Amino acid sequence: MAREEVRVSVEGPDGSREVRISSPSRLLWPEAGLTKLDLVQYMIDVGESFLAANGNRPITLQRFSGDVDGEQFFSKNPPRGAPDFVGAVDVVYPSGRSHPQLVIDEIAAAVWAVQMNTVVFHPWASGAGNPDNPDQLRIDLDPQPGTGFPDAVPVARELRKVLAEAGLTAFIKTSGNRGLHVFAPIEPVHEFLEVRHAVIAAARELERRMPEKVTTAWWKEERGTRIFLDFNQANRDRTIAGAYSPRALPAATVSCPLGWDELDGADPQQFTVATVPGRLKAVGDPWAGMHSRPGAIGVLLGWWERDLAAGLGELPFPPDFPKMPGEPPRVQPSRARTKD
Repeated sequence: MAREEVRVSVEGPDGSREVRISSPSRLLWPEAGLTKLDLVQYMIDVGESFLAANGNRPITLQRFSGDVDGEQFFSKNPPRGAPDFVGAVDVVYPSGRSHPQLVIDEIAAAVWAVQMNTVVFHPWASGAGNPDNPDQLRIDLDPQPGTGFPDAVPVARELRKVLAEAGLTAFIKTSGNRGLHVFAPIEPVHEFLEVRHAVIAAARELERRMPEKVTTAWWKEERGTRIFLDFNQANRDRTIAGAYSPRALPAATVSCPLGWDELDGADPQQFTVATVPGRLKAVGDPWAGMHSRPGAIGVLLGWWERDLAAGLGELPFPPDFPKMPGEPPRVQPSRARTKD
């Protein structure tokens, strides 16, 4: 019995490419009734905006063996047999190890990634030409149990003000789930650790202004019913779903850029693989030209130094990172109290 497959033509900088799609009728989102071929068409439809946000960056692919409820795994390195229009760049991981990481520079490469059963695209905060120095400051607003998307909205608005006071222009997108992601374009002249410190400084300033609403507490038992400001997404090799990336959630939601004037009343469940192409045609891309005027993080680094002098030091790193200078003990507070 012949395997089901189709071939799609994808326009790009070097003309049209033909990409083979196997099992095009496979349901990726059973609840939404969306197939692998539907995802291919989505990537073509949003291609220009997707590439502006995620292209020319080291990228990790979140791949699935079946539908989005099934087994998943992450691909960082170019697989054997990848076509020549799929790029790569050598990057250094937190362990100090260096290895090629995938780069998507044209929409045919994104379509190829879908053929490889990719659903979610996770770009680095740095460009392929300078992977050690981020050109984006990112803060993930993560609602904790007892809070939701509406609680994250006023937090995002106040964070925008904090970043503006530091000389940065903030952009906003839904996470595709319950949270929000705030980005600010920055000059790529600081290494990841310095950018992380700038993120922590901004998060602490926001925490001072909204102590009942937000927290920088790394340990879940200390967060309460507040929005967690996830500073660790600023680390090397830490990523969040890219702008216009689908999410592996039942409704086929998309991590969708918004204009700040759209934030009140926005419903993240309305931005899906089925609806976002039409939205782009109707309202355009709120992130168009994001990197035309990158800012500097000098003010935020000054706040970091001020907080250090006041006794506020380093915050915990993810558990898979090597022990970092100045990092507090990686012991859950309740366990530390038990030992005492």
